[in-house]
Amino acid sequence: MQQHRASDRSWLGWQPTLGGVVGLGFLSACSAKTPARSADSSPDPTTDTGSPDVSAPDEPGPWVVGHTSTALEDVIEPGRTLPIDIWYPAEPGSEAGATPAAYPLLGSIALPSTQAYDGLPVADLDAPLLIFSHGYGGIRIQSTALMEALASHGFVVASAGHTGNTQSAPEDSFDTAASRRVPDVQAVIDWFTSGAAPAADQVDLSRLGVLGHSFGGMTTLGVGAGWAGAPPIDGVGALMPISAVVDDDLQADDRSSSYAGFTAEQLATITQPVLLLGGTEDESVPVENNALAYDWLTGAAAVTRVDIIGANHTHFANVCDIGDLLISLGFEMDSWASLGAGPLIDPYVRTCTGEAFPYAEALRLQNLYAVAFFQLTLGERPEYGWWLTTEAAAEESAVALWSR
Repeated sequence: MQQHRASDRSWLGWQPTLGGVVGLGFLSACSAKTPARSADSSPDPTTDTGSPDVSAPDEPGPWVVGHTSTALEDVIEPGRTLPIDIWYPAEPGSEAGATPAAYPLLGSIALPSTQAYDGLPVADLDAPLLIFSHGYGGIRIQSTALMEALASHGFVVASAGHTGNTQSAPEDSFDTAASRRVPDVQAVIDWFTSGAAPAADQVDLSRLGVLGHSFGGMTTLGVGAGWAGAPPIDGVGALMPISAVVDDDLQADDRSSSYAGFTAEQLATITQPVLLLGGTEDESVPVENNALAYDWLTGAAAVTRVDIIGANHTHFANVCDIGDLLISLGFEMDSWASLGAGPLIDPYVRTCTGEAFPYAEALRLQNLYAVAFFQLTLGERPEYGWWLTTEAAAEESAVALWSR
């Protein structure tokens, strides 16, 4: 599912690696204890407005979504290029006759979008900018539904492939990959600041957020706290780590590295609002990591923790969309290995079949909380704070929420 050049011959990198958001063939449902909903603090009265009369965060927003693929050269060292996909609010009506986006997998096979269009003109507005970071050995277009949802609600979203730690070329060691993550995010921000990035003229850099899944979630925390030798990034206003490792002992992989987790002292230095999202059936990065982070983020302006009850690690990626596409094209699961997609079989079975938590519901909830959080913190839309309250969470049977 990576935005491959035509010469790339690899598939998805569904190898068992830490957080490889798309690389978790070893996932299985675990018997994580389901936490109770908590009302351990009262929401800010300025944001607790009751269900507001605005575009619901779990539905497409008012903006047409444009998409483009590009690259940023000479990042960290000469010759190191980051491929980047960007989603953005487009001019209303410009989608008429436009080409729907399709995210290449291999050769002529591509994952079609039902919401984004390639090459549309950017809407004339000052949009908040969000930077997304993919998982370990993962791909930059692993969460297209989330990227499109955010863009439809008025955000410009950039997702870079962390060269050296992608599924098609995972040559970096763990420590090298970690040391490059925060600088990669800084490079993308600098690119927008310079005005050279697509949509840069329509971005308000005073409203900047970072989000990521698994190793990308660790990257997100590292942006706020500093990580793997890189300092924190100034000017970032909100952080959303999804299924990030916090305690290096609370993960499926054995990482003998000082960068394999965070300390309470590190997380206490984060001052931005933080939304922690995870699934209670995540065996790769157990949701107890988010419980620790919630306790350790003592300096954050606000912290919300959301557990999706029944979701596992790959509920937050495009596992089911890719598997369903292959099946629709006549590639049954017993043929996936011949395509190089054999490691997709186990997470597809666990996430998309039988008694698994409904994939579409996991994506809906991920979109709901991401849109509400970033609208509240960066979009200057306090009415979206209602969806981050325990009152609103009580209406969602698969959600446990804490906030302070």
